[in-house]
Amino acid sequence: MKTIHAALLAACLAAPAALAQAPAAPEKGSAAAVDAVRQAAKDDRRGLVERNMQLAPPEAAKFWPIYDAYMKDLEGITKRQNRAVLDYVNQEASMSDANANRLVNELLGADADENKLRKKTYDKVRGAIGARKAARFLQVENKIRTLNRFDTASQVSLVK
Repeated sequence: MKTIHAALLAACLAAPAALAQAPAAPEKGSAAAVDAVRQAAKDDRRGLVERNMQLAPPEAAKFWPIYDAYMKDLEGITKRQNRAVLDYVNQEASMSDANANRLVNELLGADADENKLRKKTYDKVRGAIGARKAARFLQVENKIRTLNRFDTASQVSLVK
């Protein structure tokens, strides 16, 4: 991130006229910045992780097999979560207490499995490339996960 700021500063000093005509970079935390991360995650999640992890080649050789296994396991969990949300949407108008309870239990179970997977993956990444980079991995994944969950939640109405 520091190198990006240094490059932007150099560009500002070298070409003020060109900068005046160029659109400003989204401010960190702004809606535009969030949308940029959301789009990057949709277009190329692996690339987004790669850009943010800043791995040296020996670290990358250890990290990517762990990441690939994580993504494979996460896919099954995500399918369970999505299936529960779709079941809710399909039953929304006639939701019974029994169905509401069943769907909540399915979602909570999938969420618990996701947290177990994240912990297991963190431990593996920490063992392979250290705690700081493992924490960074979880931060990147948490941002992607948060955006995905927000997008899903914004499309689903509350239980009636």
